[in-house]
Formats: sequence, structure tokens, C-alpha cells
Amino acid sequence: MGTPVLFIHGLWLHASSWDPWIERFREAGYDPQAPGWPGDADTVEASRQDPDAIADHGIDDVVAHFAGIVDTLPSAPILVGHSFGGLIAQKLLGQDRALAAVAIDAAQIKGVLPVPLSALRATLPVFKNPANRHRAVSLTEEQFRFAFANAVSEDESRALHARWTIPAPGRPLFEAASANFDPHSPAKIDTANENRGPLLLIASGKDHTVPESVTRSTLKQYRHSEAVTDIHTFPDRGHSLIIDSGWPEIAEFCLTWLKEHVR
Repeated sequence: MGTPVLFIHGLWLHASSWDPWIERFREAGYDPQAPGWPGDADTVEASRQDPDAIADHGIDDVVAHFAGIVDTLPSAPILVGHSFGGLIAQKLLGQDRALAAVAIDAAQIKGVLPVPLSALRATLPVFKNPANRHRAVSLTEEQFRFAFANAVSEDESRALHARWTIPAPGRPLFEAASANFDPHSPAKIDTANENRGPLLLIASGKDHTVPESVTRSTLKQYRHSEAVTDIHTFPDRGHSLIIDSGWPEIAEFCLTWLKEHVR
């Protein structure tokens, strides 16, 4: 068996959206899997039918869930996370639970300021109602187009929305938004850890939900650690880069970086 790889999805996408990546990483000799978040059902359709099971899971719940999965593996895994999955991957890496991590368009961690206007608009479906902190919220086609798929065609955006989207818990967004006012925020990462494995941050130049400026601000949070922290920007990509037709380019870049940095 190859090195374990855990793929961690973010808000509004089902774990099965990583299926093409799993196949590609298995071909490259890894042992990959993509578990869902707490409350996620096995399929997109089943998850849509039971949003109450998804609701009210926060960052710490998701970290504990994936830490439990890590503990069952034969060796420390590589973590690949998108959006809030990228935040979760960074947190687990900072806890020395992984060989390395790739955080793609990762949600803002504690210390990142400010939040760009496009990110506020992308998350407005959640923040417009404070009660959504304890609910699961779905995105319409139009909302998904702005938040995820602005860099692809309208037809592809509609297809991606129909194929992969599920309701998402609002709680992680509220926790991230208040992170800089909470000394015990679950969005706090041990960015000063000198002994952790290497980290790759990937940014998308056209991302509305996690603009490139957020990822570059994230990089600055690691300035007190000598551990490997790299960044790469795909200037013409949006937040859907892991699921849209250009995903192979991102996957191949990740595989190349991992080959260079993980022995």
C-alpha cells in the first residue's frame, strides 16, 4: 500500500467530488480516500434530503472527525483540503497528524485580515440570517455561479451545481468570521510549529470566495516557522478549480510538489 492520502472537502461540496482525484492519486501510487464531514450521507442526493444531519457541525467537530480517521491509518497521511477543508488540513498538520498538507483556496484562518467584499457576497446566503449558524444552507445556481464557478462557462457551472452541491453547515463560517475576536477560536492554527511537515498553499486569481489576497495573508501567518511553506497561484481559476474541467492541471501540480517534498 502507498502513503495514505485524505482528501477533505469544503462547504457545499460532497466528498464524492474528489473521485477523479482519488483515481489519479491511486494511479500515482498513493492510497487515497475522501471521507465526508460529520452528518454527510454517502451520496449527493441523500445529503440533500437530510440537511438536518449536516447542520450545526463546527470546525472543532470536523477536525475531531478527521483526526479520528487519521488515527485508524497505518501511517501518517498526506492531507489535501479545499476551502474549509484546507483550513482543516492546516489545523491537523499543525497538530503533527500529517506528513504534509495541500490547502487549496483555504478558508481564512485566525489572523487573516481583512475579508474582501467578494468573499462577503459569496457567503451572504449564510450570514443574512443569524439563525443559519445552527442550520444547513444550500446555494442556488446563481449563488454557486458567483461563489464557485465564475471562471467557467454558465453551462459548466450549472452542471457542477447539479452534480456536486449539498447543503453546508453555517457554523464554520460564523466561527471563522469571529476568529480574530476569540482567543480560543477553532480557526486558530499552530502556524509557528517548526516540526510540522511541508505545506503547499494554492490560490486562485479569480476566486470570489477565497480571493488570492486571503491566501497570501495566510502565508504571512507562517512567517515564524522554518518549516516548508510554499504558495502557488493559478491566475485564471476560480473556487471550482478542484471540480471543474481544469482539475487535472491542479492535481498534477500537487502530485509534482508532493514528489519533491515528501519522502
